[in-house]
Amino acid sequence: MEQALKDWQPGQDVWIYGYGSLIWRPEFDYEERRLANLRGHHRALCLWSRVNRGTPECPGLVFGLDRGGSCRGVVYRLAGAQVPQFFPALWDREMSTGAYLPRWLKCSTDQGDVKALVFVMNRANPAYISALPEEELVAIVRRATGRYGACIDYVVETARALRGAGIRDSRLESIAALLDASSAALPEEQG
Repeated sequence: MEQALKDWQPGQDVWIYGYGSLIWRPEFDYEERRLANLRGHHRALCLWSRVNRGTPECPGLVFGLDRGGSCRGVVYRLAGAQVPQFFPALWDREMSTGAYLPRWLKCSTDQGDVKALVFVMNRANPAYISALPEEELVAIVRRATGRYGACIDYVVETARALRGAGIRDSRLESIAALLDASSAALPEEQG
């Protein structure tokens, strides 16, 4: 954490980039929120979750920023005075497993570019999984549940939050539609 903040000056505002659950559950106060584009990474269900949205026996998947493409998300501006008390909780949330690499990257907004802290996927982490066929991905998401609830709820809530923010992610929309379809078919299959 100290390394990530080494160039931060006390009192200086900080921008944080969100692309998944930070959009619908930031868990911090912010001064400003903007839609933002990040180039060089894309949102993907590329991280095994063996605690929060799955178990070791039945892992789920959560979002990471994988290499390539671009990602529409949001940036939050945190007041400089809040940084010392806020950062430890954010660090705990995002960096506890070593699945992400903290990077200060340029994010484009309608009001101008900002340099934001972005948590990108650490492909060397054993929990990283490269692109899965959509059917397999949907089956994993559908069956996994962990400490924070069902994986399907996490994915659907993220899709809903993106739509609510005016962000279009066609890949996630396709997955959410398949999850909705499989949920609707479930009672008939069991009945």
